[in-house]
Amino acid sequence: MTLVESPPSRPALQTEYRFVLPRGYVDDGGRVHAEGVMRLATARDEIYPQSDAKVRENPSYLTVILLTRTITKLGTLPEVDQWVVEALFASDLAFLQDLYRRTNENGHTRINVTCPECDAKFEVETNSPGA
Repeated sequence: MTLVESPPSRPALQTEYRFVLPRGYVDDGGRVHAEGVMRLATARDEIYPQSDAKVRENPSYLTVILLTRTITKLGTLPEVDQWVVEALFASDLAFLQDLYRRTNENGHTRINVTCPECDAKFEVETNSPGA
């Protein structure tokens, strides 16, 4: 009888991250949409915008396209399109850019912090729990 070791189990891959915008998107009816979900980007998400005329004309528009492709939910909006992302407050756009960068480059939303009182170092989860 031959014993075969099973490979070590890996934790489940988190592909969606819940977030709450600092200010929130205000729709035409005056409703604020702040809670949302962003998924991990795929290679296609990163490649597709390179052929977009707006991105070729203005490379900073890449952020708008990437966010419209990866934000799967924002409040009760039926979809998140370029008009929604363009209408976000600057602080919300910066928040989402940072979330996109941390989740897609680092694979998580944890940051290292240092307690200002005792100088202890630890990690803090920066997105809302339960994604």
